Amino acid sequence: MTVSSDDLRLWMRRWASGVTLVTAHDRQGPHGMTVSSFTSLSLDPPLIMVSLEVGSRTHKMVREGGRFAVVMLQADQQELAERFAGVVPDSEPRFAGVAFTRSPGGAPIPDERLAYLDCRVVDTHPAGTHTVFIGQVTGGEAAEDGAPLLYFNRAYRRLADDG
Repeated sequence: MTVSSDDLRLWMRRWASGVTLVTAHDRQGPHGMTVSSFTSLSLDPPLIMVSLEVGSRTHKMVREGGRFAVVMLQADQQELAERFAGVVPDSEPRFAGVAFTRSPGGAPIPDERLAYLDCRVVDTHPAGTHTVFIGQVTGGEAAEDGAPLLYFNRAYRRLADDG
C-alpha cells in the first residue's frame, strides 16, 4: 500500500493534541509559530522535541540561535493560536500587540499561558519537510490552574468539564 500525504493528513486529524507555540528571538525581533508536533522525551536529562517546517522563519531562528521556548496555550487562546498559525504571515511581526516577557534563555513568552518550557537545542534530525529539534529544558513555569487548548479534526477544542 502506498500512503499519500493526503492519507496521512486525513488519519492524523483523528489525533487530538495540545496546542503550543514555539518562540524564539533574533535581530529582527520576537517570532514564533503554532506547533502541535511536540512531546517530552526524557525526564533525566529533561528533554523535549518539536518538529518545525524547514523554510519557516521560526525554524531558521531556532537552528541559528540554538534556543527556543515551547508555550502551552490555554483553552481561551484560540485567537493567539490562529495568529501564530498563519493569520499573521510568517514574514510579519506575530508578537505585535501581544504582551510578553522573555524567558531566561531569551525567548518571548506571552504573558497569558498555561505553561512554558525554556529550551536549548542539543540535537537535530532531518525528517522530510521538517526538522526535529531535541531541546534540553533549562527552565519553565506553569500556571496554578487552567485548561489546555486542544486541536482535533481541523478544529480547536476544549476539555469537557467532568464536574
